[in-house]
Amino acid sequence: MTGPRSAVVYNPKKVADPDHLRRTVHEALRRAGWPAPAWYQTTPGDSGRGQAKQAIAEGAELVFACGGDGTVTAVVTALSGTGVALAVLPAGTGNLLAANLGLGNDPAAGLEVALEGGRRRIDVGMLGDRCFVVMAGMGFDAQMLGDTSERAKKHIGWPAYLGGAAKHLLDRPMRARIRLDGGPPMPRRPAAVIVGNVGRLQGGVKLLSKAEPDDGRLDVAILSPTNLAHWAALAWAVLSRRERVPLMETYTAQRIEIYSNRAQARQLDGDTITPGKVMKIQVRPKALLLCVPQPDADPDLAYDASAVAERAEPLREAVAEEKA
Repeated sequence: MTGPRSAVVYNPKKVADPDHLRRTVHEALRRAGWPAPAWYQTTPGDSGRGQAKQAIAEGAELVFACGGDGTVTAVVTALSGTGVALAVLPAGTGNLLAANLGLGNDPAAGLEVALEGGRRRIDVGMLGDRCFVVMAGMGFDAQMLGDTSERAKKHIGWPAYLGGAAKHLLDRPMRARIRLDGGPPMPRRPAAVIVGNVGRLQGGVKLLSKAEPDDGRLDVAILSPTNLAHWAALAWAVLSRRERVPLMETYTAQRIEIYSNRAQARQLDGDTITPGKVMKIQVRPKALLLCVPQPDADPDLAYDASAVAERAEPLREAVAEEKA
């Protein structure tokens, strides 16, 4: 056996067919000559952080995270700063990091990425003792996530978020003060403030076109639409990838402080957290070793991900034949 020791941290509520997942993982690792992985199941009281720490303590050199955004974020928090690699096996109704890797909902492609050896040290955002690698947000984006039903996501995928968004398009904006790298406070009336390390939202939409995952800085987007026409103009500019997006200011910083006059919905990497009036975020440069599609130096983490998915087809066929 020449491969690294690995572990799978998975959320049984997000994995539709755990037996199929086990067969797929074991077949992929067997073909590559890697040792069989250890398996750790998340619980209602621990979404993956404790399990990932246990895996590290027991010798794992690579951890596969399989679940929704909450599972991936918990594993990221445990792995940051350790040198243990993270590989994402998409599951659940939506996964922001998987979307930014171009993996969709395909665990076989996630396994292929890990086996091909593409590795990238990327920055991690910190909110207290919790980490994120894609985006954190306060306001509209978190409200949208909180009001999108799991049932709708399961049946129609990422378009389900449009229903959650529609409920809050005309909400009263927050009164906020935003400080970047200790500078003077910037008073704003935004619908949302989003802090991103990479740029894609669900469905592959790229909100932060200039975000780079390993530049030692986080990108900040302040969205300030106040009516439906504003939202339409903003959405069209983002979807058409225009250089300038109306009603959206962008900055980069290492430390971001957001203060609101009242408690706001908040989210980390697509997983809602307790509402609050404050978000204090800082960057940990190159703290996470992430399995990415080759070439692993490309600024776009999803570069040529479709080719990886094609190369994973023999694995899918082998697992299907085994089941038959």
